[in-house]
Amino acid sequence: AIGGASLWIMAGKKAEEYKGVADFLNFLNDTKVQAASHQRTGYLPVTMGAYKLTEASGFYEKNPGTDVAVTQMIRKATDKSRGIRLGNFVQVRAIIDEETEQIWSGKKTPKEALDTAVTRGNEQLARFARANR
Repeated sequence: AIGGASLWIMAGKKAEEYKGVADFLNFLNDTKVQAASHQRTGYLPVTMGAYKLTEASGFYEKNPGTDVAVTQMIRKATDKSRGIRLGNFVQVRAIIDEETEQIWSGKKTPKEALDTAVTRGNEQLARFARANR
């Protein structure tokens, strides 16, 4: 799963502030800006346009291996390469973190914490299944 920063736009601001936000998002959406950011940071480009611009510039030839993550992401997915597919993943991950903390703090044995994580995780999976029939 790809991680990274998020941008949040909150409600209740003035119209001129939202215009500034829109201008900033348009700037970030510019292919040249995305390509430059990708090349500077090594993070994945946000769009295929940024990837293609980077490729056309000869960046990958001059910097061998910098395209590996990109080519992995754009390769056709198979059953073995789809990555994690888990309903309510964020909630299940939080449960695992909480139960693991119970082990580290000495409040539960590893077996108790893992059994509880399974029970709580299964509840999240059942909730996801009910909501997505």
